[in-house]
Amino acid sequence: MGCCSGRCTLIFICTLQLVLALERQVFDFLGYQWAPILTNFFHIIIVILGLFGTIQYRPRYIIVYTVWAALWVAWNVFVICFYLDVGGLSKDSDLLTFNISAHHSWWSEHGPGCVRREMPQAPGVRTTESHSYITVMGCLMDYQYIEVMHSSTQILVALLGFVYACYVVSAITEEEDSFDFIGGFDPFPLYHVNEKPSHFLLKPMYLST
Repeated sequence: MGCCSGRCTLIFICTLQLVLALERQVFDFLGYQWAPILTNFFHIIIVILGLFGTIQYRPRYIIVYTVWAALWVAWNVFVICFYLDVGGLSKDSDLLTFNISAHHSWWSEHGPGCVRREMPQAPGVRTTESHSYITVMGCLMDYQYIEVMHSSTQILVALLGFVYACYVVSAITEEEDSFDFIGGFDPFPLYHVNEKPSHFLLKPMYLST
C-alpha cells in the first residue's frame, strides 16, 4: 500500500482518537466520572492495538479494533442519552460514578463563561460534611451539551475508523492471498523452476599403452 492509501488514513484516525481520548480522560478524572474513566482507559488500549496492527500489517489486531469501534459508538450513544435525559436516564443521577460519590461532570462548574461561587453554611447549621454550597452562574453553554458534543465527535471519528479499518483488513487480506498465489511463501522456489535433466554423463576413460 502506498503512503496515501487507506492504511495511512487509518493511522491518522487512530492517532486522532488517542488525542481525543486522552483529552476526555483528563476531564473525566477531574469530574471523578469512574465509568467513563474505565471505558476511556480500555478504549486507549484498543486504539493503540489497532494502530500497531495497521503499522505492522496485522489484520487480526485491526479486526479487534473494528469490533471495539462499534462498541465505542454504542457507549457514546448511551452517554448522549444519559446527558439528554433520554430513555429514563437522568444526568442528575450518580450512574457514571457507580454511586460512589455525588460528583458530576467537570464542565458543570467550569464550563465556558461559568462563574463559580462558594456560599458558606449558615452559622446555626451543622452537618457531617464540611463542604460549602456552590452556585454556578453565567455559563454560555450548559454542561450537558458540552458532553454531548464530546460524544458526538467520538462517534464521528469512530465511524470513520470503522470504515477505514474494514477497508484496510480487506486490502491486506487480498495482498496476502495474491502473494500466496504467486508462490511467495514457497520455501524452495528456485528448485522448482527450469529443472532439466543433465545430458552430460561421466564415463570412464581407458588409456592404451
